[in-house]
Amino acid sequence: MVERRLIVVEGMVQGVGFRPFVHGLANALELRGSVRNAPAGVLVDVEGETDAIDRFLQRLTTDSPPLAAIHDVDVRGAPLAAQRGFTVAASATGGARATHIPPDIASCDACVAELFDPADRRHRYPFITCAHCGPRFTIVTDLPYDRPRTTMASFPMCDACRAEYENPRDRRFHAQAIACWGCGPSLSLTVAGSRETSATGEVAMSEAVTALRRGRIVAVKGLGGYHLACNASSSAAVARLRSRKHREAKPFAIMVRDLAAARTLCAVSDAEAALLQSPARPIVLLFKRAGSNDVVDDVAPTLRQFGVMLPYTPLHHLLLMALDAPLVMTSGNLRDEPIAIDDDDARFRLEGVADLFLSHDRPIAARCDDSVARIVNGRPAILRRSRGYAPQPIALSLSLVAPTLAVGGQLKNSFSIGDGKRAWPSQHIGDLAHTDTSRALHDGIDHFTRLLGVRPRVIAHDLHPDYRSTRIAESLAPELGARLIAVQHHHAHVAACMAEHGVASATIGIVFDGAGLGTDGAIWGGEFMLVELGERARCERLGSLRYVPLPGGDAAARSPWRSACAHAWAAHGGDASGLERHAALSTSDGIDAVAYRAVAQMIQRDVSCPRTSSIGRLFDAAASLAGLRHISRFEGDAAMELEAIADRSTTRSYPVDVAASGASWVIDPAAIVRGIMDDVEHGRSTSEIAGAFHNAIRDLVVAGAEEARRATGITRVALSGGVFQNALLAERGADALRARGFEVLLHRVVPCNDGGLALGQLVIAGTSDPAREAACA
Repeated sequence: MVERRLIVVEGMVQGVGFRPFVHGLANALELRGSVRNAPAGVLVDVEGETDAIDRFLQRLTTDSPPLAAIHDVDVRGAPLAAQRGFTVAASATGGARATHIPPDIASCDACVAELFDPADRRHRYPFITCAHCGPRFTIVTDLPYDRPRTTMASFPMCDACRAEYENPRDRRFHAQAIACWGCGPSLSLTVAGSRETSATGEVAMSEAVTALRRGRIVAVKGLGGYHLACNASSSAAVARLRSRKHREAKPFAIMVRDLAAARTLCAVSDAEAALLQSPARPIVLLFKRAGSNDVVDDVAPTLRQFGVMLPYTPLHHLLLMALDAPLVMTSGNLRDEPIAIDDDDARFRLEGVADLFLSHDRPIAARCDDSVARIVNGRPAILRRSRGYAPQPIALSLSLVAPTLAVGGQLKNSFSIGDGKRAWPSQHIGDLAHTDTSRALHDGIDHFTRLLGVRPRVIAHDLHPDYRSTRIAESLAPELGARLIAVQHHHAHVAACMAEHGVASATIGIVFDGAGLGTDGAIWGGEFMLVELGERARCERLGSLRYVPLPGGDAAARSPWRSACAHAWAAHGGDASGLERHAALSTSDGIDAVAYRAVAQMIQRDVSCPRTSSIGRLFDAAASLAGLRHISRFEGDAAMELEAIADRSTTRSYPVDVAASGASWVIDPAAIVRGIMDDVEHGRSTSEIAGAFHNAIRDLVVAGAEEARRATGITRVALSGGVFQNALLAERGADALRARGFEVLLHRVVPCNDGGLALGQLVIAGTSDPAREAACA
């Protein structure tokens, strides 16, 4: 029997070789009709024998390209049309948008082989790509995903590229970024301080490599913005980059030629190797290999790990192959600024940092920094979700009551847009302290809403009124006619972890981070919560770390010794004896005695000392008490050093005390603090103290979970918050919980830090009863 069916395939099916696959499959089954892109997805009009169409529908999902993520397939009957052959038709425009925007994809093996093949017409062409790799999200200007709606629109195809583009048997069949030496983007080199191009093409590449080899700094235009690159083997080059970028100690990422080169620098497990070589090509945190000197220590001082990535564009492959040495590849910005994407802006903002600019003339449509990930409990965990992952959607277990925008937090900002049962987390935006980063948030929201065709009716934001993200939400609400909903910070953390696992029913949330405004006005950060989403939505604070003073508020986050002072005071009953004991340990260790006395008086007089339950500040206190880090050079500095130095073999721990506190309970860190001070006084090594401290925080996780289970009967635990970026703690905490019969949810696809907040805000606000605000008791 002959019949005709109209098929709409929704999902991430544009820009990943899906139409060529459909074309080939239909021809193999001797079907007639056409396939085309449309805002709603990929439209397939297919006519032929019924059994052939049935096989076509089955293989459509089972045999689709690896990067195609099919969300839904809608099949409808239609009258016969006596069609001839099967073609790829012109894209349809208009109508509802249901397709997904594909992320950027690292260069495939076939393109890399051609890149270095002297016989290939694209030999050494820095923008070689095909239907299976290359830029996607960062060049898309509108949907459906076709060349006229990308930043490649200004590069007309030559005859040779056009022939490949139109050949169904070619790997570049309908590859929208197809280009070659004759018709595509080209390289240029500019000396800092000049507006004149000094070299183009191969000469530009050669001169850039020579400059890097000589220790100069080169701003390199990539997929989603500029990198600042220098030779990672040169102490002078790295020191110069740190000085010019005003980045005293925060680790730099490095790019190496291939997996073998990564293995010479670091220990690389099979799981880490797979993550390094995945199509997303994130920066992966890897343990340094002892004895390797190919990368200078100043790239990641005082830490046990390097952030390593492999080349993901042809330009990167060419640079690394020619240089044959690791490159520092750090974001092209100054502190707290967004990465530069526009050529003139890059030359203006980075002129005092870079010596040369290796650029190209393909515009960047969306700013997108590198992603960062690590292996936790044998599986990838994303710490910064950006290039290679954004804007892949996340399927929600609950349907949103209205299109929703969630604007995230102040630090590590990202936003999310949701409609129906899908959420689109954005790329990493950054810390909103800088006006330009706030503008980047505005621009990102505008770009997403246009591409997705979603007009938010609900806008979720953090409870903190002074976050710039909150102010942006307040400014957008009247313009969009949207309802504002404030979501408590730690409630959002738990909900984000639940959402990515498709869980809505009651869950124990354990959230450890630096700071988030609580509903009582205190600074929370060591929280045990009961969270449920959907119709029975609720959030109950079951327990927390006992409050201690936070002398100077945010100043304490920059000066761990302040937190140490406060914890020492609290650990000794809130009297002068704790301060005197701490002073004896600290003022002889480089802390100014006058400043110390001033902070001690603030604590004793309760002046500028908000209360906090922050585990992040407890980590700071431990690092300072142990003599490791008194002043933080960047966010998380002290905690990262504490993890790096920890003796992983020690079984020692410090006591954990749980006490009733009204209707809830608290975990008092006093015994932990006193134990650290005892060990310091008895001369125990910093490494052993750090190891025992991590064991104590693991025990704290378990103690809180046991209390929550006794109170609720619930055995599912979600671990969230920036402190759980610490793999040592996350793995030991999760293992200890599982050993006691708990089901453990760890973040995998959105960060556990504030980069994941927006997803939690979205599911809380977007699925709540419109008659009430999302709250946490």
